[in-house]
Amino acid sequence: MTDTGDRQPPTDPTPDHDPDDLVGFASPASLAGRPRAPEPEPDPTPAPEPESAPPAEPEPKVAAEAAPPTPDPIAPPPGPEPEPNFGRRDREAVPEAPIGLNAVYALILFAVPTFGVSAVIGLASVLFRDAPTEDPWASHHLYQLRTLWAAAIVAVIGVILIVVNLGVFVLFALVIWLVVRGAWGVWLASRGRPVPNPRGWWIR
Repeated sequence: MTDTGDRQPPTDPTPDHDPDDLVGFASPASLAGRPRAPEPEPDPTPAPEPESAPPAEPEPKVAAEAAPPTPDPIAPPPGPEPEPNFGRRDREAVPEAPIGLNAVYALILFAVPTFGVSAVIGLASVLFRDAPTEDPWASHHLYQLRTLWAAAIVAVIGVILIVVNLGVFVLFALVIWLVVRGAWGVWLASRGRPVPNPRGWWIR
């Protein structure tokens, strides 16, 4: 029988058994780097595959019923487009005035700023130019000739009457008369119309 004060270490048939390892002490065997028994690997269990959602059913396509085109009862039947009507003279071809005729009218209108020099040139142009024979330009030629001759005679009288203080009024009236007749002639020529009364002393 052994002494109760001296406990003998339990005998272990395995030489690597360390009794201090059971109570958590660092034993010489653990410090010497005793290898641990490998832990058992968990059984590889396949992960459950996520359940895939069922494919969505395609929505049924509703075929749109195309309504047949209805003819427009107001629309005119197809055909050539009508020509625009802008006035009573839209279909009439306006004859073009001769260049010399328009040039003389320009000289008449510029007689005032040029102090009568352009009127003298216009009178010479009318005298030494052949008169047109076709209508409506023949009446314009006679109208210009009478306008320039009358203006030249009245201008000379007005200059003479300046001595008695009446020439200014005569020359002023001559300027108004000359501009009005020149503008009236240009308006008629641009529309291809003859002068109604080319031998008169006013615009009619």
